[in-house]
Amino acid sequence: MKIDETVVSRAIIERYTQKLLSCLDVDVEIVGGGPAGLTAAHYLAKHGVKTTLYERKLSVGGGMWGGAIMMNEIVFQEQARPLFEEFGIRINPYSDGYYTASSVECVAALTLQACQAGANIINLMTVEDVVLHEDRVSGLVLNWTAVDIAGLHVDPIATRSKYVIDCTGHDMEVANILSCKAGVKLVTPSGEPVGEKPMWADVGENQLIGHTIEVYPGLFVAGMAANAVNGGYRMGAIFGGMVLSGRRAGELILKRLQS
Repeated sequence: MKIDETVVSRAIIERYTQKLLSCLDVDVEIVGGGPAGLTAAHYLAKHGVKTTLYERKLSVGGGMWGGAIMMNEIVFQEQARPLFEEFGIRINPYSDGYYTASSVECVAALTLQACQAGANIINLMTVEDVVLHEDRVSGLVLNWTAVDIAGLHVDPIATRSKYVIDCTGHDMEVANILSCKAGVKLVTPSGEPVGEKPMWADVGENQLIGHTIEVYPGLFVAGMAANAVNGGYRMGAIFGGMVLSGRRAGELILKRLQS
């Protein structure tokens, strides 16, 4: 078969445009493709929820790729073991209640399962604002990450969704945008994003599920963003709470959608 470069280009442009158009009006939008975001995307999509995940970088996975100090093994605890097994990840017992796994295999498995469940993943896309209708987060404002990096004055596009999940980690970017630009009160002790406390892995892990909540109508927080917004402790290089928080966010939103 003779390869026609224009056919290749046309296929990329047409298929991507079709995918992006399908993302303009969805049930749930997830910002941040780390382990919490990927887990939430998988859970929601496998239950038939129209879900899009936006990642500003070239690759998804967040900090999971590097394990800790660029040693690509991750650690998780007993509570998260069934979820890692559900994703088909090979796990290795380490000591009582502790397990390890390849960080590369984990990211690959989470990504594959989210995609095969039906979630759309759009990388190289930055969320620069939220859509706020009648005191409710109702969508996102998007632009190419390259536009953001270059500092170009190029107008963005807007989307619509029933719920948004902030999975942007320590930076809690969506919650910060909402708080700073709209001046609204979040469901936190101060009414604003509190910021994370220093590392205390045991307490931080135990706080995560409780902090995975709707902090403003239409906006949930999950993963490290949940602890950061609510003033929880940093967990460090353990990833069980991250995937459990992503699943919890999915469960809460699915219950809302079903009711």
